[in-house]
Amino acid sequence: MKYISESEKDTIKFAEEYAKTLKKGDIILLYGDLGSGKTVFVKGILQYFVGDSKDVTSPTFTIVNEYNSDKFNIYHFDFYRVQNVNELYNIGIEEYLYSGGICFIEWPERAEELFDKNCKTIKITKMNDNQRLIEY
Repeated sequence: MKYISESEKDTIKFAEEYAKTLKKGDIILLYGDLGSGKTVFVKGILQYFVGDSKDVTSPTFTIVNEYNSDKFNIYHFDFYRVQNVNELYNIGIEEYLYSGGICFIEWPERAEELFDKNCKTIKITKMNDNQRLIEY
């Protein structure tokens, strides 16, 4: 399916609606170039589950940010700076992936061997300064 977002606010609203389809244990792979809106999408997810997303930032340097909702933990990963999959094993990636929380992975192509066909995929393409094509 496809959705065209007209703004950052629109992407957040779409992600809030998408969040209603998620369940414990889901792993969502977020594909898109730098600045495409992957972290903005996660903000919308957290807006739905936690009610506040103003402090959401990409975990580019920490690799993972953890958020708690009433239902489960939400893990937001950014693999952009990951050099090899062993770095992820060193932080206990498997414990996160199979914890029963929901995981969002930016730049999953850097560790594709960790994921199977059961993962959900979101691809965000920057069309212009405001518009994004979201494929899910």
